[in-house]
Amino acid sequence: MEQLIFIIILLATILLLTTNLRKQLAYLKIAQKDNRFDKPFERIKHTFKVAIAQSKILREQPAGLLHVCIFWGFLVLLFSASEAVFQGIYPSFSYNFLGPVYSAITILTDIFCAGIILAVIFSLMRRFVFKVKRLQGDADEKRDAAIVLASIFVIVSALLFHNAGLSILKTNSWGVYPIGNLLAELIPSGSVYTFYKISWWLHILVIFYFMNYLPFSKHLHVYTSIPNVYFSSLTPVNKLQSIDFEKEDLEKYGVVDIEDFTWKQLLDSLTCTHCGRCTAVCPANTTGKALDPREIMVEMRNRLGDKTKLLSKKEKTGEQSEGEEKKFIGDYQNIDALWQCTTCGACMQECPVMNEHVPAIVDMRRSLVMMESNFPPLLQSCFTNLENNGSPWAFSPAERADWAEGMNVKIAADSPEFDVLFWVGCSGSFDDRAKKVTQAFTKIMQAAGVDFAILGSEEMCNGDVARRAGNEYLADMLIKTNIETLNRYNVKKIVTFCPHCFNSFKNEYPIFGAEYEVVHHSQFINELIKTKKLKLKKEENSLRDLAYHDSCYLGRYNNIYKEPRAVLAAIDGVRILEAERSGDKGFCCGAGGGQMFLEETEGKRINVERTEELLDLHAKTIALNCPFCLTMLTDGVKAKDLVDSVQIKDIAEIILEHIEESS
Repeated sequence: MEQLIFIIILLATILLLTTNLRKQLAYLKIAQKDNRFDKPFERIKHTFKVAIAQSKILREQPAGLLHVCIFWGFLVLLFSASEAVFQGIYPSFSYNFLGPVYSAITILTDIFCAGIILAVIFSLMRRFVFKVKRLQGDADEKRDAAIVLASIFVIVSALLFHNAGLSILKTNSWGVYPIGNLLAELIPSGSVYTFYKISWWLHILVIFYFMNYLPFSKHLHVYTSIPNVYFSSLTPVNKLQSIDFEKEDLEKYGVVDIEDFTWKQLLDSLTCTHCGRCTAVCPANTTGKALDPREIMVEMRNRLGDKTKLLSKKEKTGEQSEGEEKKFIGDYQNIDALWQCTTCGACMQECPVMNEHVPAIVDMRRSLVMMESNFPPLLQSCFTNLENNGSPWAFSPAERADWAEGMNVKIAADSPEFDVLFWVGCSGSFDDRAKKVTQAFTKIMQAAGVDFAILGSEEMCNGDVARRAGNEYLADMLIKTNIETLNRYNVKKIVTFCPHCFNSFKNEYPIFGAEYEVVHHSQFINELIKTKKLKLKKEENSLRDLAYHDSCYLGRYNNIYKEPRAVLAAIDGVRILEAERSGDKGFCCGAGGGQMFLEETEGKRINVERTEELLDLHAKTIALNCPFCLTMLTDGVKAKDLVDSVQIKDIAEIILEHIEESS
């Protein structure tokens, strides 16, 4: 009879779970297509690294260790759970036939059970006693977290007492229960079997309850996180997809409502763990602004659920509901928050389930710009200048090469034969401070005998600002014009000192059918030094501290961290000082995603926050590798009234000061 009851419960659990998961994942049917089925072996490798080895989770301690303990513990506990299920059908079943392997499994099970209990207790304390900021959600989230953690606690506690009963009954000759043996002393001698059966039923019933609770909670990620990691983008962080404007059937540009997202973006929203790691590292949120990357995912999921219910009701009744009048962007998503994103990618870097926040934000910006013309007024002049002048400023294209006057720099139109094209970029061509970097890098290449040329007036903005600000149509025009120019000169290799230009040419121009060898000037200079084409002075007894700042588009986007540091380290006597937030945990300067041309009207200025962090290192020079960062940190130093005591310099300027005259 007991077996029959168990089988009925088991079948009901499986049926209910299947129905619940199908109901949740059916939401994805309303979404747009997205091919995430390529490169299966690379995806499997990435899944093992991120989902199984928990590489992202371990980036933050002690929370990472707590989660790893619970996650790996549950992997080990799968053996015990499956054994319990089989025992419900065949009471005498056991994995005991595995011999010594079973001993190892039972030992690990006990150890991980104890670890999970400690992890759950500490997790509850972090959320409800210490009240860690990123873990504080609304009442529903708190209740959900309490239910899930309590369920886990009961599951592993019941298993330990179940094992304690087994250690007394000795039904498994190979079973070894180190924690169970200790708990066995608490069990009254006359009720061991009863205690064992109660523990077994409690363990299995709470597991069944837990399995069917998860699909309706924020812990749905227990089921979807591994698939979500598997289907995550294998391209560089925040690589944006293009829009084919030649398609005649396009009625929308960007994301207007939830069905305009791809199925993977909607899976992101369902998989969001609400852990707040993305929000905790967001430069906009950190400085007191409305943008909350976690909330982006939460509201996508909320709208997805609401919209699916509306569509279902409409199919059944044929009536339009009031809820259909709601606008996704505005009623669910905060429009102002969307324009505060710097597209730095820190949220995506830290997300343990590989959610892709920034492309979703840009997709929403695209609809605001191209469908509604609803964007910050300050962007209007930027867009107009890009369209008319090929740069975000009102300078004539004819002035692009003025910085090179008297420097004997080849112009491609006059000298079409060259090895390397130096892509100067808009800042390097027109910004007075950035032009000094352009000139410094030019002198370095000349000193090393590099055969290079520039496009001069034929160069146009690479399209990054327009793309990240949502004006994909304008970006499309700029990109295709540049490709036409580059192909006309048969360009094979491009070097640039702007990480935004670098990222566009390296990762996004191939989408448009144009592939080049693209090198950032930090990589280029490093190679010149390594090959001894560039020799630096020997400066004994010289000690110089440099605070170093990473560009998001060079570091986080393209994983280039070593080369800029290697360039600075090649200078005798230089000591590189790192801020607390550096490397792949670096903090944005605040200029990306169109923010260079906007004003921060809420909270603290991001560039001031970053500048203060670098100033705390007490270095007289802050070194960097990006014209946007150069502008923002220079403004930050001005805001702190330290212009006379702290210098902001690009690595090219620093290297130029230390080149041997004979180089």
